[in-house]
Amino acid sequence: MSGEVAVLGAGMHPWGKWGRGFVEYGVVAARAALADARIDWRDVGSVVGADSVRAGYPGYVAGATFAKALGWQGARVTSVYAACASGAQALNTARAQILSGLADVVLVVGADAAPKGFFRPAGGDRPDDPDWLRFRVLGATNPTYFGLYARRRMAVHGDTLEDFAQVKVKNAALGALNPNARYRKRVTAEEVAGSAVVADPLRLLDICATSDGGAALVLSSMDFARRHGAADPVRIRAVSTVTPRYPNTVLDLPDIATDSAVAVEPAAGTFRASIARAAYEEAGIGPEDLSLAEVYDLSTALELQWYEDLGLCGEGEAAKLLREGATSLGGRIPVNVSGGLASFGEAVPAQAIAQVCELTWQLREDAGDRQVASARVGITANQGLFGHGSSVIAVR
Repeated sequence: MSGEVAVLGAGMHPWGKWGRGFVEYGVVAARAALADARIDWRDVGSVVGADSVRAGYPGYVAGATFAKALGWQGARVTSVYAACASGAQALNTARAQILSGLADVVLVVGADAAPKGFFRPAGGDRPDDPDWLRFRVLGATNPTYFGLYARRRMAVHGDTLEDFAQVKVKNAALGALNPNARYRKRVTAEEVAGSAVVADPLRLLDICATSDGGAALVLSSMDFARRHGAADPVRIRAVSTVTPRYPNTVLDLPDIATDSAVAVEPAAGTFRASIARAAYEEAGIGPEDLSLAEVYDLSTALELQWYEDLGLCGEGEAAKLLREGATSLGGRIPVNVSGGLASFGEAVPAQAIAQVCELTWQLREDAGDRQVASARVGITANQGLFGHGSSVIAVR
């Protein structure tokens, strides 16, 4: 049995602040993916929905919600929650169903109507919830964590405010080319520096927004793809969904302290590095084989960290890679050619799916003005709260 599954279709609802429900966004994305795949909705054997979540409460039963909205037709349904990694976990579930023979065609959908401002826990006392604790005990909001991580990079690797600003400049220029992006305006480094300080050293334009949006994929077995007339489809070759190892010596959201390394020797690499490493090992490739990467840029500093965690450069060399233009369109390894979260904002259940949509369009050479030349292999990297790492490798 082949370990690969085909991506027959990709679809999105544009990101923004539309003021409507997440179901509408998901249905638009699903119908676009079905049309792209030339698949009738009644031929879908399973629907895997990435849960829409408000403040730690996964109560929206996304799989059945989307199946009902598209019209009951008897499909198997599954709902998946893994915070910001929900979309990749949903894709992994769909892949497992296909490879096990439970379904030939699976629709994966994620959508959100996010609250304004940064994400935060709901009311009530939950002392066993580390996310609740960091907000209530320390007041450590997401931007506070982003600022701490940026300070760490400045102290350990010598990154500068100008380096962070250039990440935003790059991503904004690419987002301006993407019709699905929320922010489609180029910015200058001076505009980044002149925006309001949110969590020193990061400015408003260093940090991604919260958004409404949706994304969907139609996956199938390779046999079905060939019967359907897709002789050379984009293929999912690997999906990593690893967790951290004890002890973790780098502060990682939402935890407010590191594990002690007194009694146990720390792992050779960090949690984030292990996410990509597992994907590379499954796919049988390395970072040198990549054509492009879509990474989880909650902040400009975190994008730089992913360069190193994906093995695109050595430790402490991310800013140098950026300055050389290697991660820009036309560079050696373009990163976030979609515009990234900097241009989209967070629609939590959809964002990891949206990353794979971008890989699909790039590998099919359907990305228009932001097309990466001769793209053959792409990787995504994403991280959800509570140890949900995810990475997807797609090839053609």
